[in-house]
Amino acid sequence: MLHDELKKLNRYPFHMPGHKRNGNFHIPGSDIDITEINGFDNLHSPAGLIKDIETKLAVLYNAKQSFMLINGSTVGILAAVFALTNRGDKIIAARNCHKSVLNACFIRELDIVYIEPEYDNENGFYTAVTQSEVDKVIKNNPDAAAVIITSPTYEGYASNIKTNIPLIIDAAHGAHFGFGTFPEYPSADIVISGLHKTLPSLTQTAVLNVYNRIFENKIKMYLDIFQTSSPSYVLMNSVSICVKFLENADTVFKEYEKNLSDFYRTDLKHLRFIKTDDKGKIVVSTAKCNINGTQLADILRYDYSIECEMASINYIILMTSPADTKEAFTLLSDALSETDKRLYEETKQIIAKPNLPESLFKISDITKTECTELENSAGKICGEYIYAYPPDIPIIVPGECISKKMILYIKKMIENQINIISDSNLLPSYILTKAD
Repeated sequence: MLHDELKKLNRYPFHMPGHKRNGNFHIPGSDIDITEINGFDNLHSPAGLIKDIETKLAVLYNAKQSFMLINGSTVGILAAVFALTNRGDKIIAARNCHKSVLNACFIRELDIVYIEPEYDNENGFYTAVTQSEVDKVIKNNPDAAAVIITSPTYEGYASNIKTNIPLIIDAAHGAHFGFGTFPEYPSADIVISGLHKTLPSLTQTAVLNVYNRIFENKIKMYLDIFQTSSPSYVLMNSVSICVKFLENADTVFKEYEKNLSDFYRTDLKHLRFIKTDDKGKIVVSTAKCNINGTQLADILRYDYSIECEMASINYIILMTSPADTKEAFTLLSDALSETDKRLYEETKQIIAKPNLPESLFKISDITKTECTELENSAGKICGEYIYAYPPDIPIIVPGECISKKMILYIKKMIENQINIISDSNLLPSYILTKAD
């Protein structure tokens, strides 16, 4: 395996990178940071050590072909959308898709028809896409080139759908599915997962799994275009280690799932666990008590030295993985239990879901914009992305008409200290709109 061979580096590096594996610079990881030297294969034309990793990934995920990604799930989504569409095609996309999906549609100049997932008004997030909704949208758009959905979602909801046109699944948060007693790994023509999100691997590592060989060559072509020509051996080393872990992970997953089972016995009266399809995503609702999600995140951060994954108005997400220890789960359980005892019941307003844009939509390349007060932007065409980060799911995309309802939604999020970002960084006061 690659990680074993990297330990044996012993030739002087008269090649890139410039740190020369010289320990005097104290750069973590530099001892295995090399370029495509003899014997260490090439990610863009794998035939040896890297090919071995991809072959093992395909076995683990029951795929026809697997491609290792070191530019995150994002590069897999870009390649998948380009492989399944031609310029100007129509694509059907779930409204809760990641920004990378919409970026791919923008570059490819695709017409977008949105699927609206179900929505949890109490907590304020999209849940699963239903088969009936997908069938309805496809029936009304039989000329669509592909469908793309997110499953599992950021909160852990899975959508088990079938389509009669090519299907891409953004399973960035589902790399651990199919192991232990977690749900089955998603089924589609192409599925992309971020290894680093829920498994022991470094940030930016991911896998694109192909289940329909018709698209294999095009996927490879577009990965060669979008993925860096200088792939990091430090990142690929971590994928190699992750693969070895997954090949022998039964015992670790059993312990992980037992720790989760014990954790969910935490006694809460005001805070509530939201059970989704992914028990590894600990979603804690504040919808029925006297604090919001950002306040709960602050309590955990400053009183217990626990950093959560994400905080929204009425809930937080705490991400777990097989790397979490029993002691870590105990720490979190005690923190939530102690916090819960200091809270009291409080009724809150429901959180209206974001607008669903018109039935057929193309992301505009708006070259002329003007700075508009958010308060006065209703009826204008948005000239930038507005999104909560994390999870980087757009609230408004360039070319959409801004509604009063959307302005109120954004203001409510900002008032609750949710990290709402615009491309221009002009929020909370201003927003870029299309100039007349």
